[in-house]
Amino acid sequence: MVRILENVRGEDVYLIQPIALHPNDEFVELLFWMDAFKRASAESVTAIVPFFGYAKGDKKDEPRVSIRARLCAECIELAGADRIVTMDLHSPQVQGFFRKPVDHLFALPVLCEYIEKLKLPEFVVVSPDTGFTKGAHRYARRLGAKVAIGDKVRKGHSERAELLSIVGEVAGKDALVVDDFSISGRTLVDTARALKERGARRVYACLSHLLLTADAVRRIEESDIDLIVGSDTVENSAISATRKIRTVSVAPLFAEAVMRVHARTSVSILFDQVPARVLQQVPEPDAGNAASP
Repeated sequence: MVRILENVRGEDVYLIQPIALHPNDEFVELLFWMDAFKRASAESVTAIVPFFGYAKGDKKDEPRVSIRARLCAECIELAGADRIVTMDLHSPQVQGFFRKPVDHLFALPVLCEYIEKLKLPEFVVVSPDTGFTKGAHRYARRLGAKVAIGDKVRKGHSERAELLSIVGEVAGKDALVVDDFSISGRTLVDTARALKERGARRVYACLSHLLLTADAVRRIEESDIDLIVGSDTVENSAISATRKIRTVSVAPLFAEAVMRVHARTSVSILFDQVPARVLQQVPEPDAGNAASP
């Protein structure tokens, strides 16, 4: 049960709720809140979903399976969402599942701002599999680096995957592994091991969303990964147990988007060019997380 304790008649409501670590509960709660606001005569309801769970279920690639992302999108609209703001969808085509406007933000500019402050001398951007190749190229263009790609095979729907090889030159360089999210951390750990075996000096990683479990954090602690940089789209207490993970806030970016939606000005500029006032809030690397000489 949810209940609004203030009068919202005629108000524009911005409801923030990721569908993340407890997706079933969080998804249903999101629906109930939107329905409550609409029944309380709110003028509009914008669903701000920093992490859109079920986005991997974007197609019917096996017999008798649900297209989960499509169903979630329809439910959110039926509950009363007039607009959706989200970040780094696992599959960009999920935007097409909505009939309402979707503002799709990217954590890349904020994460790259932090990576640049690490002052890595020479590094290569690494995609852990072919599925994130386009994302890796976006990181590489922003950071002025070359790209290497992991050849990974996944069997079934589990987080387990087999890394076959690394395509690209990584010997004698730092490696920055990039991906949208990780849960078990196995792909990151396996990629880091393969990079070290091929002569990489240090291994860093960028994740848009930190869904890592406690077991994943322990796995990363024991791995060849030097540092993981991720955003705070998900409130995850498990990552506080290690200094190998650094969280950078994307709240200023979402705030900028909300102000632009409310003022009815362009949000699309945030897709390519994030205002300096947002990037200026990215902190300096901690001394313990700074790159070694």
